Amino acid sequence: MLPPTMSKRDPHSYNDDAQPEVEEVAWRARVDFLARVLEGEVVLTLRAPTSSAQPIDLDTRDLAILSVSGDSGGRLPFSVGAPEPILGSRLRIELPAQARTVRITYRTSPEASALQWLSPAQTAGGRHPFLFSQCQAIHARSLLPIQDTPRLRIRYHAELTVPRALRGLMAAAFRGREEKGELAVEKWEMPQPIPPYLIALAVGELASRELGPRSAVWAEPEVVERAAWEFAGVDQMVRAAEALFGPYDWERFDILTMPPSFPYGGMENPRLTFLTPTLLAGDRSLVSVVAHELAHSWTGNLVSNASAEHFWLNEGFTVFAERRIVEVIDGPEVCALQAALGRRELDRALGRFAAQPELTRLHTHLAGIDPDEAFSEIPYEKGFLFLRAIEEAAGRPAFDRFLRGYVERFRFRAITTDDFCALAEELLPGVLARIDAPAWLDKPGLPPGAPESRSTRLDAIRALGPTLPSEEIGRAFSPVEWQLYLEQLPHPPGGELPAGLLAGLEARFHLTGSSNFEILVDWLELATLGNFAPALPRVEEVLGQVGRMKYLRPLYQALCARSETRPLARRCFEKYQAGYHPIARQVVEALLRG
Repeated sequence: MLPPTMSKRDPHSYNDDAQPEVEEVAWRARVDFLARVLEGEVVLTLRAPTSSAQPIDLDTRDLAILSVSGDSGGRLPFSVGAPEPILGSRLRIELPAQARTVRITYRTSPEASALQWLSPAQTAGGRHPFLFSQCQAIHARSLLPIQDTPRLRIRYHAELTVPRALRGLMAAAFRGREEKGELAVEKWEMPQPIPPYLIALAVGELASRELGPRSAVWAEPEVVERAAWEFAGVDQMVRAAEALFGPYDWERFDILTMPPSFPYGGMENPRLTFLTPTLLAGDRSLVSVVAHELAHSWTGNLVSNASAEHFWLNEGFTVFAERRIVEVIDGPEVCALQAALGRRELDRALGRFAAQPELTRLHTHLAGIDPDEAFSEIPYEKGFLFLRAIEEAAGRPAFDRFLRGYVERFRFRAITTDDFCALAEELLPGVLARIDAPAWLDKPGLPPGAPESRSTRLDAIRALGPTLPSEEIGRAFSPVEWQLYLEQLPHPPGGELPAGLLAGLEARFHLTGSSNFEILVDWLELATLGNFAPALPRVEEVLGQVGRMKYLRPLYQALCARSETRPLARRCFEKYQAGYHPIARQVVEALLRG
């Protein structure tokens, strides 16, 4: 347990406010694919020299700490605490007076929660292994010893030693590559201060294509052309976002199309956004995820939540910003459809947390709760609706001025919900009281009178109800309209589908063969719950193809909901779990235990 005298503002970090703060990181790591570890050395530079001898506590998880030294190279006393289930192990280092730097040599574990090591067979090319990181929410501590809290932003320099045949990438500015025999050393710099969860790397057989003056797409050679076509509109998105939120402060907006096991739709690592390959639908219908990750360049990366308890500040603002970008590019009807789909996802998330209503508040209290287990659509969609309510109360021109003022005031800072409320009261006096902000922030569920999406196309979908669309109507549906239609249908066991509807949908529209994973997974979930046996082989195929949690969770839940298909869920997990990211495996294991 932590000493009672510690002052902790982040329940997911050992960081003590009274201790020195790390300002800059110099990191060197050698990638060992055979052992599946990084051999690392990190030099932490403090914000100011210590005034007296004192300890500093760092976050670690499954790291082998080999040595710790100070400014002069002399060894410093250190101790590694017993691992806690959520926090990992505290690394306590005893600093002398006037200490400014700490050098730590260490080795990661093959089970590091931030890293996934893929065999050649798990890649598109099948020739080389692949490595990638995912540090959000609190996994950076398994990559390097650090104050792993978004409250403390850092700059860093990095050197990655990788096999010469492969290319390393980091979410940072590239500073050169030097080949030495069978190895290559690549150098990177992040000159802007970032929260540690935005440290990101990938190593594999990679190629790139330019998308615009500030953007390129990276992917395996077999995938890169498809990715370049799918994401060709990125430069237009950047310009639209700048018109709304101000200058883009990160110089580059490059994209890395990830292997299928990547557990999220995207990760907003600055300068190098990671995106799931499930977005490569072949019709550019899923690129709103790109708009979301781009919007994070302002809301999340530029202005960050101070801890996971204020996660809505990252995601609610970003969903709001994403939909404003979509509105500019695709029009208000498409924006309204996406907001309606988000509301459906919110309602499902609220139902999923019915037994834990405290996790449906925007401002959560997460001491003793793993942020990965609390993760849901609630901070995204409830946060979006909260901001929409403020916009409606204040008017769009006033709210746009507030949004720019918010980004400017808190630029390169980590903030709390109280910081947000204070600025809202300053720039939009009285608006929080008019919408009953405490009901949004501190109470569970969704307040009455939450904003509703309105669209003639949405009305037409609702009018269909649980009936089979005509061939003409179905062929004219956009992917979002298909999702809205499928999600409004009764889902057994809570509601019964009309006889023959599933067979009729498959016969008329061949949904089991869809290449759009958003439509496909919604359909397969419904078909599994509705006992439509012809879809089950495709369910198993998808569970073996992708590791995105957005798709794994509903499909495994649907299989587990019926006694006839629960054994299939277990067989699929035993067969495919090696290809899932550690975060995704944890989610599926919890479903199978339930």
